[in-house]
Amino acid sequence: MRGLIGAFQLSLRAAIAAGIAAVVAVLLHLQHPVFALISAVLVTEYSPSQTQALAVMRFAGVAIGSVLGAILAAFVPQGPWVPMLGVFVGMFLSYALRLRGAAKLAGYMCAIVVVNTGVDPWEHAIHRTMETVLGITAALLVSLAPKLVRPGGD
Repeated sequence: MRGLIGAFQLSLRAAIAAGIAAVVAVLLHLQHPVFALISAVLVTEYSPSQTQALAVMRFAGVAIGSVLGAILAAFVPQGPWVPMLGVFVGMFLSYALRLRGAAKLAGYMCAIVVVNTGVDPWEHAIHRTMETVLGITAALLVSLAPKLVRPGGD
């Protein structure tokens, strides 16, 4: 039963964070609110304290991936292999910089930035960064709400 309570709380926190991120993104007239929603789900951890502890690393991953993605989009010819390259380089660079908690977000961000629809790569990166940071922020704020039921531990 404890596992189900924890799973319920994780699911509820992720859903609430995703909803908040999507609504705020729409209210702010961001280009693609879906990226705010996705990032809120991706960064919500089983333990709220883990979501909080990893927040700074997640923001670092967004920065690494956005910059790297814009550079790749500007200088590497587009092709179906470029997002794969972006995921690899973003994640590997994070590990090389000893930012393990940033790796997945760096790979994710780099990939969504290089899947560029023909706009300026830096402008594209800025918009994806705003949406993703909004999602991370929503997840972080939801993680600060007290748990309804404490199955033990965090």
